Amino acid sequence: MSRTRSRLHLALAGIAVAALALTGCATGSGDSDADTGSDASSAPADEGYITPGKLTIATGEPAYYPYVIDDDPASGEGFEAAVAYAVAEELGFAPEDVEWVRTTFEAAIAPGPKDFDINIQQYSITPERAENVDFSSPYYAASQAIVAIEGNEAAEGVTSLADTKGLLLGAMVGSTSAQTIEEVVQPDTPAQLYNTNEDAKAALEAGQIDGLVLDTPTAYYATGVYIDNSFIVGELPTAGIPDEWGLVLAKDSPLTERVTAAVDALRENGTLEAITQEWLGEGAGVTLLE
Repeated sequence: MSRTRSRLHLALAGIAVAALALTGCATGSGDSDADTGSDASSAPADEGYITPGKLTIATGEPAYYPYVIDDDPASGEGFEAAVAYAVAEELGFAPEDVEWVRTTFEAAIAPGPKDFDINIQQYSITPERAENVDFSSPYYAASQAIVAIEGNEAAEGVTSLADTKGLLLGAMVGSTSAQTIEEVVQPDTPAQLYNTNEDAKAALEAGQIDGLVLDTPTAYYATGVYIDNSFIVGELPTAGIPDEWGLVLAKDSPLTERVTAAVDALRENGTLEAITQEWLGEGAGVTLLE
């Protein structure tokens, strides 16, 4: 790659062989109960939980780095795996009382009953989704960035937000990335929208689009691991479009208030910030396109 990479790029490149698919110890593991005074017995046995005495957490199939390491959320390693176990501990569950299930991205936010208590897989909190499911308060706020292939003269010449208007950009349909293209970039040519980020990645590699818009942590992973000869063109301003990620619960879940309180406590005591720094790091070296 011809561009300077942050420390995160270097770390990600080291796992490229193992990470063939797209998109520290576990917080709350080990003997942390003795340190915090939390105890699984303090968790309600059957007050709204799918399985009495257990916390059932869902994530994607597969779950991707840096959110889950080696597609193994039970390890507690990776940004969202660590957040999940921190929330579980705050709710009074021991690590062995956490059960994992898998869902597709769309199925989890569709109307209807759920087979999980909470679901964590980079769900942006939006009014449309909140019509079908509940969200906790946000555990992370993500920016958006443009990824391009080395040698793309149009993308390599971008130094400002105004320069992005001439690019043909792609994103996953219904995503904050797509909304950011439309409302922040306001490109001369409407964005190309795809059902999945995998489809958008294929279009970028085939030269069908100039740039792919992803949340910034995923953009780092993309350029470090799974999109060859790629680079981050720059970070896009939010311009009033928040991309805050929340835990998903069934609509009107009796657990929503408790889960939100747990997330709020983790934010206030610095746990979320510590987990974010450990697994996502800083966006050093990325140009903010203004």
